Amino acid sequence: MAIYTEEEARKVMEKALSFSKADACEINLDGSESGNIRYARNSVSTAGHRSNQTLVVQSNFGKQSGTATIDEFDDESLKRVVARSEELAKLSPENPEFMGPLGPQVYDNAINYVEETANITPDFRAEVANSSIAPAASQDVTAAGFLNDSASFSAMLNSKGLFAYNKETNLEFTVTMRTNDGTGSGWVTRDVNDVSKFDSAEASKVAIDKAVRSREAKAIEPGKYTVILEPSAGLGLLSGLGRAMNARTADEGRSFMSKEGGNKIGEKIVDERVKLWSDPLNPAVPGATWNGAGQPLKKTTWIEDGIVKNLAYGRFWAKEKGVEPVPFPSNFIMAGGDDSLEDLIKSTKKGILVTRLWYIRSVDPQTLLYTGLTRDGTFYIENGVIKYPVKNFRFNESPIIMLNNLETLGQQVRVDGNLIPYMKIRDFTFTSLSDAV
Repeated sequence: MAIYTEEEARKVMEKALSFSKADACEINLDGSESGNIRYARNSVSTAGHRSNQTLVVQSNFGKQSGTATIDEFDDESLKRVVARSEELAKLSPENPEFMGPLGPQVYDNAINYVEETANITPDFRAEVANSSIAPAASQDVTAAGFLNDSASFSAMLNSKGLFAYNKETNLEFTVTMRTNDGTGSGWVTRDVNDVSKFDSAEASKVAIDKAVRSREAKAIEPGKYTVILEPSAGLGLLSGLGRAMNARTADEGRSFMSKEGGNKIGEKIVDERVKLWSDPLNPAVPGATWNGAGQPLKKTTWIEDGIVKNLAYGRFWAKEKGVEPVPFPSNFIMAGGDDSLEDLIKSTKKGILVTRLWYIRSVDPQTLLYTGLTRDGTFYIENGVIKYPVKNFRFNESPIIMLNNLETLGQQVRVDGNLIPYMKIRDFTFTSLSDAV
């Protein structure tokens, strides 16, 4: 049994805590039940189920810390893991940035667990694979996909009286479709907490259509183009912006958010239509309402009207700067508009539709310049219609420049636990061609 109720988790952790002789002790208990199916070359290759549970003890003597892990919860095993963490703590050097455990906190009730998702069966997973393989085979296309579903819990208890518990479900699905002549590729990703919102046949059709339409792509000159970034492509660059929302790296002069004497909180950095926030209680992308340090996670605005409103402050750095800690978010939500992908295409005189960006690497953290490649469906648009597929490009672009060259924000789509809109961007920089499909 890997999924513990709140009462069961508390009982195990209280027992472990009773063996502690340290100045402070923190215990984390996690467990999950997950199932998966993988297929390639239009055939299922693997399928399985995993059950896992782990208890982690961190003991502190002053600023010395030691951590030990175990997956057996009888009394003798709990005694041993606590004793081992204390032994390691006494051997470790002091951590000058050590922050002691938090006291009791107040958390919102999370909404990220759905029983139907927790009850997914092997038959369901097999049908997901079939919903990709059968239509792909009928259109001279080969499918390669992966589905993973899980139910999990996390709990925390410490010697200062803090107790936290969260239970969640997730489903993640990706599939790549390749035409059998090797010239076309399509891809799609989906993730949900609630399996009733997942349609594997619809997702597979999107990838098949991309593959078929992207056959025999034409080469066009690299340069600056108006682009429509699908949400998966947009997230690839926006993730870099999210990682830059760190007060410490900014204050120490190590990021785009740095400026002389501090950081860019209060400064306008992108188009005034850009709003970026996080919210663990958003019903489209719900998450845990506390983080690994036991801090409550609340709705937080990061960028509004193009202005930086918040940066994340860890507990140590907040203490150094004399401000309240601001935890890193569990998700990002970017404001969108009403336009569908079809609307954005119709309004484009000349441009390029990008399905996906991959192999993204940092070029310059000070400007958030990244490079990478397009993949799995890149198309040339002319006079409001897709004219033909084009060969993939290498790009050099910054999310900051991108969000200052914003033309239109479209509808939001969930991607990897975030809500990201379709975006039409002018003057997106493609630097060279790639022969990869």
